[in-house]
Amino acid sequence: MADAEVSNKRVILKQFVTGFPTEDDMELVTATVRLAVPAGSASVMVKNLYVACDPYMRNRMSEHNDAAYIEQFVPGEVLGIFGVSKVVASGHPDFKVGDLVWGMTGCEEYSVITHPESLFKINHPELPLSYYTGVLGMPGVTAYAGFFDVSKPKKGDYVFVSAASGAVGQLVGQLAKIAGCYVVGSAGSDEKVSLLKTKFGFDDAFNYKKEQDLNATLKRCFPLGIDIYFENVGGAMLDAVLLNMRMHGRIAVCGMISQYNLEKPDGAPNLFCLVAKRIRMEGFMVLDYFNTYTKFEKEMAGYLKEGKIIFVEDVVEGIEKVPAALIGLFSGRNVGKQLVIIARE
Repeated sequence: MADAEVSNKRVILKQFVTGFPTEDDMELVTATVRLAVPAGSASVMVKNLYVACDPYMRNRMSEHNDAAYIEQFVPGEVLGIFGVSKVVASGHPDFKVGDLVWGMTGCEEYSVITHPESLFKINHPELPLSYYTGVLGMPGVTAYAGFFDVSKPKKGDYVFVSAASGAVGQLVGQLAKIAGCYVVGSAGSDEKVSLLKTKFGFDDAFNYKKEQDLNATLKRCFPLGIDIYFENVGGAMLDAVLLNMRMHGRIAVCGMISQYNLEKPDGAPNLFCLVAKRIRMEGFMVLDYFNTYTKFEKEMAGYLKEGKIIFVEDVVEGIEKVPAALIGLFSGRNVGKQLVIIARE
């Protein structure tokens, strides 16, 4: 198979997006690729097995005229995406044919990775490989770093997690329980609320779509207030949380999915609570914590094997399903980590 020319299906961005994305903003195209890397190149070619649909990708689909926190996609080019892959050709001394890796790749069947030092080798192939798009990949590092390094929990803290059934939120809640905290989560359906309480071990949870007054809901769930808020949604939820934070509380800002498709983002009138309650609100980027990955992988793999962490995935098969799976994130269609199977090795 080495050096053969094969078909390569790819998902490209057709045009920059404003408002809610649609499947028509992306296109499945077919090209060909030779399964080799140029002589003397340090690149690797990989066969993509699983790719992850993540909310941050929406920001990359818009044109940014100001400083953006992440590089935008280029219309007409393949989407960049986190994935699990197998090396099929290599010019890099640290990677050999057959190695299993995860990291940033292309939303296509085969990708050339020009900077393979950004890839991580998979050290626990006895666990499901798909986990490296989630609990053992970028979302896992996000949850771990955002909770322990940014939020700095103490035993007995009262913790609130929004979008709590998603790839990151479900892990934050379980890590908080391991740390000895009281944890409440919000989600967008009764099915997801049940999952939080029965499978992930949250102390309480609520369906935010059924609550008329989020401030009152949070007061009911946290009569003594919130020590840590793991922020995934922004908007009205953040504003209600600010009213219910305790003195010297901490807010770790991971994402704000409710704002990504708005042309004019919502404000937060209650921001003065940061001053009055001496709250520390800190945004973070998972890229800043990838240097701790070896320690994280060992610890998280241990939790999985011991049954202390449970991870739920929402899986669809076929690269042609990527556009629908990606936009489904913004209507809450997925239950758990959304991923797409490209190939089964």
